[in-house]
Amino acid sequence: MQTFVKPNVRAGAMTLASSWYTSPEVFADETERIFAREWICVGREEEIRNAGDFFTVERAGESLIVTRDSSDKVHAFFNVCRHRGTRICDAASGHFQGSIQCPYHAWTYGLNGELKAARNMAEVPGFDRAEYPLNEAAVALWEGFVFVNLAAEPVPFERAFEPLIGRFAQWDVGALKTARTIAYDLACNWKLVFLNYSECYHCPLVHPQLDKLSPSDSGRNDLSEGAFLGGYSELRQSGTSLTMSGHSTRPPIGSVEGVELDRVYYYTIFPSLLLSLHPDYVMAHYARPLAPDRTEVICAWLFDPRTMAQPAFDPSDVVDFWDLTNRQDWRVNELTQLGLRSRAYAPGPYSNAEGLLSAFDRHYLRVMGA
Repeated sequence: MQTFVKPNVRAGAMTLASSWYTSPEVFADETERIFAREWICVGREEEIRNAGDFFTVERAGESLIVTRDSSDKVHAFFNVCRHRGTRICDAASGHFQGSIQCPYHAWTYGLNGELKAARNMAEVPGFDRAEYPLNEAAVALWEGFVFVNLAAEPVPFERAFEPLIGRFAQWDVGALKTARTIAYDLACNWKLVFLNYSECYHCPLVHPQLDKLSPSDSGRNDLSEGAFLGGYSELRQSGTSLTMSGHSTRPPIGSVEGVELDRVYYYTIFPSLLLSLHPDYVMAHYARPLAPDRTEVICAWLFDPRTMAQPAFDPSDVVDFWDLTNRQDWRVNELTQLGLRSRAYAPGPYSNAEGLLSAFDRHYLRVMGA
């Protein structure tokens, strides 16, 4: 049974010191302690529908080839040939015709990573093709999302994500398809994106369009400690939707009904995904740190494929609303990054509306060993 409570903060909770957002040394430490060890969301299964479909991603300084083999298993191969270390694939996405071949000396791998052919190596004493498959990262599939983990012995996904397994069954997120994506390049630290997403203290000032449709003080949280944080906010009027017009003619997704028709759920999934569940669509933000003061965010809007197949389907009312809202957020995130660099900055007190931010800091510091 989920219990939802108003946001609140522990006495004495303060923002973090500026170095956590500005230091190259901290960023390098995050790369090893977080992004090379945690489960990282890299996209959707729909991007690799068929055997041989692939996309490449870069995380924690590593390039990975995410693909599907002929037995329908998804792999995340390190983009490194076992011969001389050449990067095998430099395309963002595409389709392998039954094998993966290095462009340098044509070492050729099966879609399952096995080395199938190595020119002029058969006569080399002691050479065994079976000893040289592509190295791969751990992969987990959840609600249609693809997660990877670079650790040699990662915490099993089912254990790490236990609080979320089955939690969003009503929305049937795994069956949804991506209608539109927008990529943003932000001049701020990745943690500011997560913190900003977790509070609506700023909404009346920064998001007048959003506040008109969803009251900033309506937030209630059911996950308020650990790697996953969030809850719901209410719509001001029953039957409305977070769109440019405030309305939607799209049917509910999955089996969403009852009170869920008048709520929007927002969750941060540490350290790479922001998930927003609406009555008629789902929005996902994929976050990738690029530098202490630079973050790539790809925002994707997911809909029921049956709705998308309708001749009149147009997601622009949703995309335009959230593109406006996103850009409002990015502006204040970037202003915060600038202020954090000032010698005048000192940690300030969190408000009761920012309880999840303090919880994020606690989890982050634990993971960082601080």
